[in-house]
Amino acid sequence: MGRRRWLRRLTGAGGGGHTSTPTTRPKEQKVMTIGIIGAGAIGQALAGRLVAAGQQVLISSSRGPDSLHDLVHAFGSHLKPASVREAAAEDIVIIAVPWRQLPMAVKAADVAHWGGRIVIDTTNPLGPPDFKVADLGGRTSSEVVADLVPGARVVKAFNTLTPAVLGADPRTPAGRRVIFLSGDDAGANDRIAHLIQHAGWAAIDLGPLAIGGRLQQFPGGPLPTLRLLQET
Repeated sequence: MGRRRWLRRLTGAGGGGHTSTPTTRPKEQKVMTIGIIGAGAIGQALAGRLVAAGQQVLISSSRGPDSLHDLVHAFGSHLKPASVREAAAEDIVIIAVPWRQLPMAVKAADVAHWGGRIVIDTTNPLGPPDFKVADLGGRTSSEVVADLVPGARVVKAFNTLTPAVLGADPRTPAGRRVIFLSGDDAGANDRIAHLIQHAGWAAIDLGPLAIGGRLQQFPGGPLPTLRLLQET
């Protein structure tokens, strides 16, 4: 099957695809507090979009809460600085750190068992200074992340687009920006899909990590850097 035809089927163009939520107006999403571990470009982009959608966000950095006051001032009262441990205590936690900082970030969270929390993994298995791809032994990066957060329901999302695209308004005249997600817990996938929809994106659920995560993974997967839109 050609790449263009496959993408049409995946995104629902021409009637062959599947989306995790309707293409009509998203369901009402109750306000929740979401923790973000990492205040770099990805963390800031997601914080901005979630705050714009009315969610409460705790954002943390390895440099501590005091380093985040300018960012919080720019984004408004729905964004609050926190320690990594405080951000990791929320029911939904976004990990947005470079791959090599991942073990340190999880250690700083100081969570012995993640107890059913939803952990959104935005990472890709490479990064500065040399951007060498990590050897994962044939596994997906999110399967590795799942081992670091025992008990969590891991959902892979937000790793296929650049921070600039993630931070921009997802609603365009041509349609809504597509966000792919995958995970092994259907309930967690559904909850994050509704959060994505509520923030203005279009959510497409790719299934379990071993399959969907591989499609999303950079490098190697076919989906990273594709800036797809779903017609409204």
